[in-house]
Amino acid sequence: MAELSRPIWPAYLLTVFVAGLGHCYLGQLKRGAAWFALYILALAFLSARTLSGALEPGEPFFVTALQFEAVNYVDVAVPLAVLVVCLLDVYLVGLTKRTDSPATAEAHSNGS
Repeated sequence: MAELSRPIWPAYLLTVFVAGLGHCYLGQLKRGAAWFALYILALAFLSARTLSGALEPGEPFFVTALQFEAVNYVDVAVPLAVLVVCLLDVYLVGLTKRTDSPATAEAHSNGS
């Protein structure tokens, strides 16, 4: 019963900050872990060109990573696309939970 009364909107905010965290909030742990792994892989492999320059011993990582003029659109497009699709998936999961909850509540109230 407590799960049905939980608001869904925090899942959207959590997903914007960390891909997969909104799924975990909604109780879909495996799905959330899969989205998080996909996002990390996208950051690690598809942004390797940007990160390889940032990991050189000359300057600290955060200083090099925050130099936006050195970052190309291609470096952030795929991780951003993964994050947007993950947010869409959280919306669809939340929509399913929202539409299923009145039917479930009616079935329980009529059955007792």
